[in-house]
Amino acid sequence: MSNRHLARTIAMQTLFVWDFNGKKTELVESFISDNFANFAPNFDDGGFVKDLVMGVITHLDELDGYIRRHATEWPLDQITCVDRNVLRLGIYELLYCENIPSRVAINEAIEVAKSFGGDASGKFINGVLGAIYNELPEDKKRDNKEEFEEKKKIMISETAHDDLKIPQMADDDSNEESGLPQINQ
Repeated sequence: MSNRHLARTIAMQTLFVWDFNGKKTELVESFISDNFANFAPNFDDGGFVKDLVMGVITHLDELDGYIRRHATEWPLDQITCVDRNVLRLGIYELLYCENIPSRVAINEAIEVAKSFGGDASGKFINGVLGAIYNELPEDKKRDNKEEFEEKKKIMISETAHDDLKIPQMADDDSNEESGLPQINQ
């Protein structure tokens, strides 16, 4: 399991506990700590889990709006807690994580859903995220590895900070099933 996949799994578990326990934001830090202690005690994610979880919580109303518009057959409160939070996480990555290719965000959400959701979770997540992706303006779609690398070079050249950590595409960490690259920090 790649580091980013493990981090997404911990983020989803944290969001699940947060949602299940009444969305008490003041408890998020302890939920994150508990999940690291229980599932990855020696794992240093560089703050990726916290960034994802807090990003989802910050943009919750917007993310839930996307779910309502694209999962019209399912009222939000009738979507399982796992699927609802996998969707939130996937939509957040699609909309706000410019250093993650769109297809990686979608594929990772599908894989997390398959691991933690029901039999149809992967297809459900794929359908909703695919519909949202298709609706994105072209400049928000981050698919092409060459385009992604070019944008990354531009970001590096425009940045005067030597300590900025830019994620690297890793060919050895690709998802064999889909052929999609994963991001390593």
